[in-house]
Amino acid sequence: MKKKITIGQLLIRICLLTAALLILIPILNILAKSISNPKLVPYMSGWQFWPSGFDLINYKLIFSNSLVTRSFLNSLFITTAGTMLSLLVTGSAAYALTRPGLPFKKPLMVFFIIMMIFEPSIIQEYFVIKDLNLLNNIWVMVLYNSVNVYYLILMMRFFEETPIALIEAAKIDGAGELSVFFRIFLPLNKIAFMTVGMFYAVVRWNEYFKSSVFLQTRDTTVLQVFLKQFVVNGDSTAIASYANVDLTSLNIGSLKAATIVIVMVPILAMYPLILKYYTGGVMAGGVKE
Repeated sequence: MKKKITIGQLLIRICLLTAALLILIPILNILAKSISNPKLVPYMSGWQFWPSGFDLINYKLIFSNSLVTRSFLNSLFITTAGTMLSLLVTGSAAYALTRPGLPFKKPLMVFFIIMMIFEPSIIQEYFVIKDLNLLNNIWVMVLYNSVNVYYLILMMRFFEETPIALIEAAKIDGAGELSVFFRIFLPLNKIAFMTVGMFYAVVRWNEYFKSSVFLQTRDTTVLQVFLKQFVVNGDSTAIASYANVDLTSLNIGSLKAATIVIVMVPILAMYPLILKYYTGGVMAGGVKE
């Protein structure tokens, strides 16, 4: 027998569908403008999610600019290396703070929470980084803010659910702390690492303000700074340089849309890859014997 849908469930589904469309249609509209014929873009409405004609001239122009390629690679490196470093440091700290008998555990947690609430201002951070000779060094954004206290507490909650019997059995077999962390905690808490890693990756990929302060040279600029300069400030010279196409055949609106798509795609492509770990975790935890 088919399960009847109540009025409340129907209203919830309608609300969720409406919210999904409100999010999806603008994204599809931007994508459609980016691949449409530039001459037809001015006639496209804000809700149109299918392209008018087809032309990849915007992407040809963008990727013919060496600054775009450099800034894209810089953002990709900062996101990848920074996320891996953050996961390693956050995971190690969460493992240590969840071990029984850790000295000064409560004072440490109080210290971390205070640091989470009272963050230093950009002026103090700037002078510290300057004294460390890390200005205009791409590694500054990899090392910067490696641990988020909120994500640390979230991972600690996952680690506390790990069975103590597995840890004791591993130590009886001669495993050290590193072996316990990498061979037991890491495999059993894949969802925790994927979740926190996704949070770190999104924050690092979208980081604009600190990057614009600490990285001010052409070779160290990131994609988000370039995006703000072109899309928000309207500085077309940032993208028109090194162009090998006829600029009179372009539409600035569709060119901005193509730039936004290039910024969105890498981070959106990450979600389907992580979703399978959530599905596997739900299936593993949903069967009881």
